[in-house]
Amino acid sequence: MLTLTYDDLHTAGEPVRIVTGGYPELPGGTILDCRRAARERFDAFRRAMMWEPRGHAGMYGVIPVPASRPEARFGVLFTHHEGYSTMCGHATIALAKWAVETGRVAAVEPETRFAFEAPCGLINVRAEVNAGVVRAASFESVPSFVFARDLVIEVPGFGAVTCDIAYGGAFYAIVPASAMGLDWATTPLPRLVDAAAALTDTIRARMTITHPSEPDLGFLYGTILTDGVLPGQESANLCVFAERQIDRSPTGSGVTARMALDHAKGLVKPGETRRFRSITGGVFTGMALRDAPIGPLPAVIVEVGGSAHWMGKGQFIIDPSDPLGHGFELPTTLAG
Repeated sequence: MLTLTYDDLHTAGEPVRIVTGGYPELPGGTILDCRRAARERFDAFRRAMMWEPRGHAGMYGVIPVPASRPEARFGVLFTHHEGYSTMCGHATIALAKWAVETGRVAAVEPETRFAFEAPCGLINVRAEVNAGVVRAASFESVPSFVFARDLVIEVPGFGAVTCDIAYGGAFYAIVPASAMGLDWATTPLPRLVDAAAALTDTIRARMTITHPSEPDLGFLYGTILTDGVLPGQESANLCVFAERQIDRSPTGSGVTARMALDHAKGLVKPGETRRFRSITGGVFTGMALRDAPIGPLPAVIVEVGGSAHWMGKGQFIIDPSDPLGHGFELPTTLAG
């Protein structure tokens, strides 16, 4: 029998399942080496935690690993139903609460600061602590930037769509729902998901996404549909990532990408805060802090804030005689 222990939290309704024991030691000298090993050699453990019967199509998780950078308290791999992300803001906010309240990072009141290492780089975290409890948390992004502006692409079923692509630890296509002929408030959610997935699939098929310094980060993670509201007002996000997975939170790396885009367009100045709302009503804040160019490429550091909550702790058993022990996905058709 194999066992995996875990802690469950959520941020604005988006789950964060953090492995606390039973996961094999990952080989490699860097966190990206660990990510490759997890994906290529130990993916059955991700499936066991993320897929049914223990998880579901919207599940999200964290695998703590040793950090390769001395300034980081620990490293993390981000996992979801389809695979592995390079950055996750909602999980970072949950990790701040988890690390302080479990004693992995010593609590300092009223503010605890520490850094951890993600596949996209070093993440600096600030936790607001009162009586040993993290009430809210924020983090500074890695340098974030715009990859493409006013990109016109022909999307099957939706015609010519004008969108932007920005990086906030992961790459996102960002587009108002109205640009795809949809009304943000009244269009059924499955139709919005279809639109976002169609745009993601089209861009992936027709464009090569590149990161200026790390090839492993060069891929389109998903699409964010917005309500089209400009800075100065609270704006809504619907992030559809990986393979049609819906983020229940406002998407921390997506908020970072949106702030990088607003900054590049001159719509926000350093120190200005925007509020972003998710489909659950949860709110993240985003603030452009300072310029942080990557060589000749303009980029910005963004601070994202929110709050997380505990849900539970537990232990999974993987029975080697169980044909579904490492999880399963529901089929798209019942043939064969």
